[in-house]
Amino acid sequence: MDELKRKSPEEFKRSEKTPVIAVLENIRSAYNVGSVFRTSDAFLLQSIYITGYTAQPPHKEIKKTALGAEETVEWKYFKNAEEAILDLKSQGYTVFAVEQVKNSLSLEKLHFKTDEKIAVIFGNEVSGVEQETILLCDGCIEIPQLGMKHSLNIATAAGVVLWEIIRTRMKTEKN
Repeated sequence: MDELKRKSPEEFKRSEKTPVIAVLENIRSAYNVGSVFRTSDAFLLQSIYITGYTAQPPHKEIKKTALGAEETVEWKYFKNAEEAILDLKSQGYTVFAVEQVKNSLSLEKLHFKTDEKIAVIFGNEVSGVEQETILLCDGCIEIPQLGMKHSLNIATAAGVVLWEIIRTRMKTEKN
């Protein structure tokens, strides 16, 4: 742990967080939820917002993939995504849905400033982010895909999108 410079759970909780929130809308698989907790821990995200029927800690399958991150990453539950979005906007967050829609923004073209508050909504494994939710967002982010399939597992999509947000913020920090 020392060689890898990993934080203890106490150090993690005291650390300044990146003002990025992952919002999970009606995620069917608790394993996917656990994976997003682990990714959120890795990138020191502010928190996770869980909405709808998405599983919440404590949960056996979340615990299996989160590997303890469900104990360190702060999270909040909302009955639906609309409530979560209203909360986020009241705190000054810009809210994006991760979805392939007309006029979506291609992930590699986005650049986020260090102090920007960003929330990213990840939707159901089959149906994606609900249309009503998309209409409440400030925009949609699309992950460029080159193969036959044009969707990724939500845990994979979260890893790609959250890393790109963190990476561009780190770049801004250095300039």
